[in-house]
Amino acid sequence: MSTVDSLIGRVPLLPRYILAALLLCGLILAMVYQRAEILRNGQEVRLEIVPVDPRDLFRGDYVVLDYRISAVDLPKNTTTTFTRGQKVFVTLRPNENGKVRAVAISSERPAVSGTDIVIAGKVTAPSVCPFNENGIRDCKTGSDAALVKYGLESYFVPQGEGKKIETTEKARLEVVAAVTPSGQAAIKRLLIDGKPVYDEPPY
Repeated sequence: MSTVDSLIGRVPLLPRYILAALLLCGLILAMVYQRAEILRNGQEVRLEIVPVDPRDLFRGDYVVLDYRISAVDLPKNTTTTFTRGQKVFVTLRPNENGKVRAVAISSERPAVSGTDIVIAGKVTAPSVCPFNENGIRDCKTGSDAALVKYGLESYFVPQGEGKKIETTEKARLEVVAAVTPSGQAAIKRLLIDGKPVYDEPPY
């Protein structure tokens, strides 16, 4: 270690700063490229959302989005347990309206067929009340659900527009997300009444 430190110490400060800046730029470009690939090549899915509007004074307005697929029903009498922070794979299936519902959850990526899509997420609570058919949490059903986050829960919008989205009736709001075969996902556009109001640029 001392040899490495001594070698680094012989490099002038300016080249060291340049190298550090290049490494940082490379990391940022890699993140941007990865997101662009998801948006360009990912399969589109329509998600029902329930928005809440906090404000980040340093980054402008953003909405926090709670999805219908965030609560994944667990089979009754299941012996499978999940833990907080565990990576999981959720199988999504479009309904008759084209909006997807979560139909299964697994710790391993399952094989799917037909119109099913697999999205990767992390468990934030292993046991919560599931949604009923009206999209309201119902603890009287006798069933259980796992709460899962997909990295799609916050969406930045032009400053001053967050409150407009937050006050819009939830039934009018949708998110179109792009999902890659590996399960990675990114928000592609936001819809109100089925019409795009914000489109995420690829870069």
